[in-house]
Amino acid sequence: MTSISHHSIRQSLLGRIQSGEWALGGLIPAETDLASEYGCARGTVNRALQALAEAGLVVRKRKGGTRVCQMPVRQAKFEIPVLREQVESFGGIYGHRIIANKLKTPPPSIRTHLRIPGGVKALHLQTVHLADDKPYAFEERWVNTQAVPEILNAPLDKISANEWLVKTVPFSSGDVVFSAINADKKIASAIGTDEGAAIFAIDRTTWLEDEFITTMRLYYKEGFQLHSHL
Repeated sequence: MTSISHHSIRQSLLGRIQSGEWALGGLIPAETDLASEYGCARGTVNRALQALAEAGLVVRKRKGGTRVCQMPVRQAKFEIPVLREQVESFGGIYGHRIIANKLKTPPPSIRTHLRIPGGVKALHLQTVHLADDKPYAFEERWVNTQAVPEILNAPLDKISANEWLVKTVPFSSGDVVFSAINADKKIASAIGTDEGAAIFAIDRTTWLEDEFITTMRLYYKEGFQLHSHL
């Protein structure tokens, strides 16, 4: 048995799909057959096929095998931004100011997002992110301290919760919602815009396996542009 990697097998299978060896909607050979063909473990083939499925190129069904997508999907990739890096990418000097940092009982909607029972406290954070000492974004965040107790001792005055969580706490999945809203008085004051101004908001909840880590909303003032990759 060879030591071929799942990355190599993925590229080989992708080439065979692109060449038309397997037609759109066509069935790809079983994992056991491909493992025999490539001289590797079945698990290696499984990882390669899973990567193709996550890229929207194949569809996998239990007992139904793996088929080439009828219409392969190009998926946008969204990376959790580190706001310091965003600011520094356009030559700005980053800073942040904590407005609220307190353990408190979250409202029902937040308890639902974090899957925590009533009466259990979570860490509530409000942070203004700065570019050249001017408001760049306003972040309102709740952290499940049962999942991430270390955040209670994190130096959040020196590193933002945004950056600390991205660099410290792994996550397995998440939900992201983008929306355009009108700034209320609190948000307008935090980011230095007019009350009622149209602004861009990102809602995000992340979790690790069955533990929910954090839920937050990030507000950007008018003019912000979100970049993604296909």
